[in-house]
Amino acid sequence: MAEPGTPPVIGIIGGSGIYEIEGLQNAEWRRLRSSFGDPSDACLFGELDGQRLVFLPRHGRGHKIPPSELNFRANIDALKRAGVTEILSLSAVGSLRADLPPGTFVIADQFIDRTFARQKSFFGTGMVAHVSMADPVCGRLGDHLEAAAAELGLPAKRAGTYMVMEGPQFSTRAESELYRSWGCDVIGMTNMPEAKLAREAEVCYATVAMVTDYDCWHDEHDHVTVDQVVKTLLDNADKARALVKQVVPKLAGRTAACGKGCHHALDAALITHGEARDPEVLARLDAVAGRVIGD
Repeated sequence: MAEPGTPPVIGIIGGSGIYEIEGLQNAEWRRLRSSFGDPSDACLFGELDGQRLVFLPRHGRGHKIPPSELNFRANIDALKRAGVTEILSLSAVGSLRADLPPGTFVIADQFIDRTFARQKSFFGTGMVAHVSMADPVCGRLGDHLEAAAAELGLPAKRAGTYMVMEGPQFSTRAESELYRSWGCDVIGMTNMPEAKLAREAEVCYATVAMVTDYDCWHDEHDHVTVDQVVKTLLDNADKARALVKQVVPKLAGRTAACGKGCHHALDAALITHGEARDPEVLARLDAVAGRVIGD
């Protein structure tokens, strides 16, 4: 019997420009189903040097869904149903540090979740689970992303704390300074509860936070605007595509479950006793937790 998480299928969540990767073969858009509603959009399936990839436009093609209205549960559930075993999440962020200028990629390893209007778990009444989030991203994926960025000479920083705000408005100056005092490195609106749900779904997850601006704390730079963000995003797109293409071969060919434990995250997480488990809730969890809840 194959180990959990094998063979590897790489999911990529990000903007539409990321999907235009040279060499992507057998590309086909498919609408995926989910027990938790509709994902943001159809997914682009393809192969890069024989490795299966699945691309999901986080905000939908044309950027039509705001952060607070994203159906994060449907997005992760749909990717799990498509066979995805590891997710590379690319997102635009503001910098909270002078030494992380626009154009820098931060391979974040911690989050502070300040969102409040989002469904944050697949589990609930009828089937309760508590997964560990002490280390919220997969260190193995982070290692490979760091190596790929170095090989390409990209301006990338390994490790950093990503402050996730609700949005859709940008920060006040007081908020920005508060998050800086907490030791946060970057700020964005999308990676929570995405990372939490990936952990619950037993999928490896890593973030590439692409800096587009200095938020509003920096006295020597203009306050963040949509035009500024979009301009830098376009400048970053080529680098992001190159990074994805460079890292894919490093993730291919894995024959064992992730050594960081991502593919076994639910082993000690379920707490509801068998006789108390709600069959309807279990049915919704067939993809996310089917490995541990059984038939």
